[in-house]
Amino acid sequence: DCFEQLFIDRCLNVTSLLCLKCTFCSLLSGVYEESNGTSRTAGMNGNGPSRLVDPLEDPLPGVGTYEDFNTIDWVREKSKDRDRHREITNKSRQSTVALLHSISDAFSGWLLMLLVGLMSGALAGGIDISAHWMTDVKGGLCLRGFWFNHEHCCWLSNETTFQERDRCPQWQSWAELITGKSEGPFAYIMNYLMYIFWALMFSFLAVILVRAFAPYACGSGIPEIKTILSGFIIRGYLGKWTLIIKTITLVLAVSSGLSLGKEGPLVHVACCCANILCHLFTKYRKNEAKRREVLSAAAAVGVSVAFGAPIGGVLFSLEEVSYYFPLKTLWRSFFAALVAAFTLRSINPFGNSRLVLFYVEFHTPWHLVELAPFILLGIFGGLWGALFIKANIAWCRLRKTTCLGHYPVIEVLVVAALTALLAYPNSYTRMSGSELISELFNDCSLLDSSQLCGYKQVSVDNSLADRPAGPGLYTALWQLALALVFKMMITVITFGMKVPSGLFIPSMAVGAIAGRLLGVGMEQLAYYNHDSVIFKGWCSQGADCITPGLYAMVGAAACLGGVTRMTVSLVVIMFELTGGLEYIVPLMAATMTSKWVADAFGREGIYEAHIRLNGYPFLEPKEEFEHSSLAVDVMRPRRMDPALAVLTQEGMTVGEVESLVESTHFSGFPVVVSSESQRLVGFVLRRDLLISIDNARKRQDGIVSASQVVFTEHTPLLPPDAPPPLRLRCIMDLSPFTVTDHTPMDITVDIFRKLGLRQCLVTHNGRLLGIITKKDILKHMAQMANRDPDSILFN
Repeated sequence: DCFEQLFIDRCLNVTSLLCLKCTFCSLLSGVYEESNGTSRTAGMNGNGPSRLVDPLEDPLPGVGTYEDFNTIDWVREKSKDRDRHREITNKSRQSTVALLHSISDAFSGWLLMLLVGLMSGALAGGIDISAHWMTDVKGGLCLRGFWFNHEHCCWLSNETTFQERDRCPQWQSWAELITGKSEGPFAYIMNYLMYIFWALMFSFLAVILVRAFAPYACGSGIPEIKTILSGFIIRGYLGKWTLIIKTITLVLAVSSGLSLGKEGPLVHVACCCANILCHLFTKYRKNEAKRREVLSAAAAVGVSVAFGAPIGGVLFSLEEVSYYFPLKTLWRSFFAALVAAFTLRSINPFGNSRLVLFYVEFHTPWHLVELAPFILLGIFGGLWGALFIKANIAWCRLRKTTCLGHYPVIEVLVVAALTALLAYPNSYTRMSGSELISELFNDCSLLDSSQLCGYKQVSVDNSLADRPAGPGLYTALWQLALALVFKMMITVITFGMKVPSGLFIPSMAVGAIAGRLLGVGMEQLAYYNHDSVIFKGWCSQGADCITPGLYAMVGAAACLGGVTRMTVSLVVIMFELTGGLEYIVPLMAATMTSKWVADAFGREGIYEAHIRLNGYPFLEPKEEFEHSSLAVDVMRPRRMDPALAVLTQEGMTVGEVESLVESTHFSGFPVVVSSESQRLVGFVLRRDLLISIDNARKRQDGIVSASQVVFTEHTPLLPPDAPPPLRLRCIMDLSPFTVTDHTPMDITVDIFRKLGLRQCLVTHNGRLLGIITKKDILKHMAQMANRDPDSILFN
C-alpha cells in the first residue's frame, strides 16, 4: 500500500519516537485502506480495529437513488453506466462465462425493445376492438352474438343492401329490443335515452376507477412523459396499476362519446409497458438515464400503434417528447415501432387489414392553385390551436383554483351528459371521432350512400366527375357546421378531466370538418366557374378536379399542428395514413402555416402549456433565453438571505450534520475546506447523506452523535478517547459543475439543458458563493416573462 510505504520510508530516516508515530499511522492506513481510487471505510473502537462495510462491495440500499418529485443527475447516471460497461468489457477477456454475459448485456436492449413492441401492440389491438364494440353498444346489440360490433354483425348477414349497409335484421337498436319498434318518435326517444344512459355509465366507471385505483391514469399523459424524459421522477406514474387502469378506463372514456381520443393515452400505455419490462433487466432497472432511453423508444411505439405509422412515431418521439435521444435510441425506437405495428397488423382490430380506422387513398392529383385554400386551412388551424390552448389552460386553471376541482366525478358526469344530449341529434357528432374522420376523409364514388356524397347525378359515364350539390349534401353541410361549433367548444372543457383523454382525434376532427366544408365549397366553385381564369386550363367541365376528402386531411393536419406545434412528424404520420407521396407538399404548406400563425400568439404547444400549469421543472429546449442577467443574479443565497448551508470536509460531528439536514429542506449540500476559506471540495446529496448516517449507526461499532464526519482522503489524527470517525468521501461528488459569478445566464441555461443538470455551484476565485438549481432558473425565466415564479413547484 502506497500510503503505508510512504510512512515506512519516513521511519527509516527519523528518530525512534517518530518511528512509533509512523507505525501508528501505518496501522491507521491498514484500517482505512484505499481501493480503486475510492476511500473504503473501516472503524476503530476502544478495543481495536473492526471491519466496516465497503459501499462499493456492499452498496447501501437507497444510495444513488432519488426521491419522488426530484430530478435525476444525468452526468452521474451516465458515468455509472460507463463504469459498468467498462467492468463488463474487462471481465469478458478473462473467461467464457464473462464473455457470454457481455454478449447478453449488449443484446438485452434489443430484446427489451422486442418485448415492448409486442406488449404495446397487443394492448393497442385489445383497446381498439373493445372501444369499437362498446361504442356500438350505445346504439344496440347483435342478436347473433352480443360480442359482435355493428359492422361485424352485419357482415354475416345476407340481407344487407349496398345503400343501407348498416341496417340488417341481426343488429337491433335498443328501441327494437325493448319496445319492438324501430321507427317513430317513441323509438327515437328510447334510443336517445339509452344513448345517454350508456354514456353516463361508461364515463362514471372510468372516473371512479381512476379516482379509486390510479389517479395518475387520467389525462393524456404526454406532458408528464415529456417531463419524466427530461429527468424528473414521478413514482407510480408508469407503474403496473396505472397501466391496468389506464387501459380499462381508456376504453370506457372513448366509448362514452366524450370528445377525446385514445392516441395520446396510448403513448402513456406504451411507456408504462416499457417501464415495467425494464425491471427484468438489471442495467435498465438500476440506471435512470438508461431507462429514459427505453421510454423514448416506447413513446415512438405509442404513436406507431395509434396511427399505424412506425416512422412517424419515431419522428414524434424525436421531435415532440424526447429530451435525450442518441443515435442508438433512434435505431431501437425504429425496431420497437416496427414490432408494434406488425403485432397490431396481425391482430387486425378493424377487420380491414389496416392499422387505423380512417385509412384513405386518393387518386386525383392536386393543382398549384389549390395551395391558396390549403394555406387558408393552415391559418385556420393556427388560429384554432392558439385559441384552444388559451381557453383550455384558462379552464384548467379555473378547475385547479376553484371548488370545481374538488368534484371530478360530478364534472365528468355533467360533461358526459351534456355531450350525449347535444351529440345524439346530429349524426356527425353521434358517431365516434375516428368514424367521423373516416367519413370526412372519404372520397365519394358513384354508389356511395353517405350524405356527404349527396350530389345530383348528371352523368353516368364518369362517376368521379365533379357534380352539383344535391339536397342531401346541403343537409350534411349544415350538420357539419353545427358539429364544428360543438366540437370546438366541448373539447375545451373535456381535455384535462380526470379520465384518460387524448387530443389528437378531437383536433383532427375539428380540422377535418373545416377542411371538408372548404373542399366542398371549392368543388362547387370549380363546377360552376370552370371557365374562369382560376380554373381554366386545368379543370374542364366533367373532369374530377377537386377532392374534398384531401381538404379534410389537410385541415386535420393543420389543426393538430396548431395545437401541438408538431411539424415533420405530423406530415410523416399523415403521409403514412394516406399512402400518397404527392400530397406531402399540401400537408407541409398547411402544417408550417399553422405553426407560424399559432407561434405568433404564443410559442407554447398544448403539452408545454400543461407542463407549466402543473409546475413541473421542464427546461423547454425550443425556448430561447433572451435576457442579459448573470449567474450571480440568479443564484442563492441572495443579498438579504441567510448564508448558504454547507458541510466542512472535517470538523463537523454526526449530530451537527443531522441538525443541519433536519433544519433545511435542500436536496444537497456543498462541501468546503472550512467555514472560513469556503474553498469548494465537492457536493453531497441529502438522501445519500441520511442513508449513510443511518446505516453507520446501525451497522458500524462506535458511531455516535459525537463522531466526526470526514470527507477527506486521509483521516485526521483524533484523541485516543474520541469515538471513531464516519468517513463519507465515497458518497461525495468530487467534480460538481461550477460556473463563476460572472457567467452569463444564457450560457448557464444551455449547460443545464445539454447536460441535464439539477444544480450548479457558483464560485469566485475558487471560493463558493452560492448555488443555482433548475428550479431557480425556471423561476427566473418565469419572472422575466411576467409570470408567477411560485408556479414552479418542484426541482
